[in-house]
Amino acid sequence: MSYTREDILRATKEENVRFIRLQFTDLLGTIKNVEIPVSQLEKALDNKMMFDGSSIEGYVRIEESDMYLYPDLDTWVIFPWVAEDRIARLICDIYMPDGTPFAGDPRGILKRALKEAAELGYSAMNVGPEPEFFLFKTDDKGEPTTELNDQGGYFDLAPMDLGENCRREIVLTLEEMGFEIEASHHEVAPGQHEIDFKYANAIKAADQIQTFKLVVKTIARQHGLHASFMPKPLFGVNGSGMHCHQSLFKGKENAFYDENDRVGLSQDARYYMAGVLRHARAFAAITNPTVNSYKRLVPGYEAPNYVAWSASNRSPMIRIPASRGLSTRIEVRNPDPAANPYLALAVMLRAGLDGIKSKLPLPAPTDRNVYIMTEEERIDEGIQSLPESLKEALDEMLRDDIICDALGDHALAHFFELKEIEWDMYRTQVHQWERDQYLTLY
Repeated sequence: MSYTREDILRATKEENVRFIRLQFTDLLGTIKNVEIPVSQLEKALDNKMMFDGSSIEGYVRIEESDMYLYPDLDTWVIFPWVAEDRIARLICDIYMPDGTPFAGDPRGILKRALKEAAELGYSAMNVGPEPEFFLFKTDDKGEPTTELNDQGGYFDLAPMDLGENCRREIVLTLEEMGFEIEASHHEVAPGQHEIDFKYANAIKAADQIQTFKLVVKTIARQHGLHASFMPKPLFGVNGSGMHCHQSLFKGKENAFYDENDRVGLSQDARYYMAGVLRHARAFAAITNPTVNSYKRLVPGYEAPNYVAWSASNRSPMIRIPASRGLSTRIEVRNPDPAANPYLALAVMLRAGLDGIKSKLPLPAPTDRNVYIMTEEERIDEGIQSLPESLKEALDEMLRDDIICDALGDHALAHFFELKEIEWDMYRTQVHQWERDQYLTLY
């Protein structure tokens, strides 16, 4: 929905809204907010709310800390889980004191990528995300444990699926907040779930991913559970992905569809896919941004770890769903829900646009199960692997001018610094596996 200033001011009175959360996202994808009383709402709508950017990961230094929150009125929503003294939310863009957009704002980075698409004649990037999550039990202090709440499997139902009631309440809450839910079900791993919502333009889709995470965690907590979007929380079972269905539009026409093509794909779609494949190893640092992400991207657990595409096969990184016409799209399967959605969509879009601008040739589809191919067979077919570690992904990112440019100098430098620290902390830590293997052996 679209909202005006008057709509929002009227809704605060009619719905007894007492507080407004001005939300934004830091470089690592964490939701932040400044909560204001309703008496300050008009000031916020005038773009006059200031905050200290030096306290936010990846933003600015302490000597240049003043920043402004510019609310996007179309993101107005009232949280349905608070009955009295209600709380509403507005998602904000970040601006500098001189009125220019902040170069390190993830939402702004996605907007810059969309601007480039518009300059090439594409009016919209539509995205249908599929973020998966686990539900864990909490202890008597409310802290998360690693004990799962059920032992269900793919599409199971109660009594095997003990997360059914929690998942159903999440769906109802999301619908109250304007989401159009298409499906919800138990995923492959015990305690793992998926809720699919309708595609939207890229900015709205990224906003919805952030809102989705907040709702899932909030409702899970009310059920005595902890919801985790960690990519691989448990060894020996599937990890959680965030497959991103995406397409480009020109006006009302899907630029990825060609009814005369054998598989229904336009030349634009083929160039776009070629770009995504060309830059996949570099943008993995953004779409799979944690040390833990690369423990999901291994053979045997349905996660793609090979840079290839297919019209039906689910083992490559890109799959083409069967729908055609306006629903023609590609499904990029390697992103995970730890990713900052604004940055993830920005780098995938820029990779695809580079394919279109450079008219990159699309490799032949891979219709065999890549997981059972030998290394020699993969080399013969030109199939690369995604990075095997965060360190490898970061090195690839720095070598790719398109992905670096998509992030911009500010975000690139700060993201790389934060992730280098993360990798070094992991690299120098002594893990329980090492003690189990070596303590008595040597």
